[in-house]
Amino acid sequence: QVRLVESGGGLVQPGGSLGLSCAASGSIFTITVRRWYRQAPGKERELVASITSDGSTYYADSVKGRFAISRDSARNTLYLRMNSLKAEDTAVYYCNVLGSGINYWGKGTLVTVSS
Repeated sequence: QVRLVESGGGLVQPGGSLGLSCAASGSIFTITVRRWYRQAPGKERELVASITSDGSTYYADSVKGRFAISRDSARNTLYLRMNSLKAEDTAVYYCNVLGSGINYWGKGTLVTVSS
């Protein structure tokens, strides 16, 4: 079992920056892939970014060049740095990890981009 707790969401103006964190606990040694997803109102959940155990990263085209995913193994924490935020980035952001073939999810944190 892996437990994930996100933090860092909030209200930010367009063009601003925000950082999200995801603290993992439990059977973290089984984790092979760490991801951030988001779900905007009325839309399906979408993959935003991912990072593998060897450090390989992936970004959705919509966030490439603006968002950065990283991890701190010592703190068992996953991060998402979001810059140049747009109104369309408004969503609930979820932390997700794959461990022993099982997908684990956090409860999500709301990011609202609005003036």
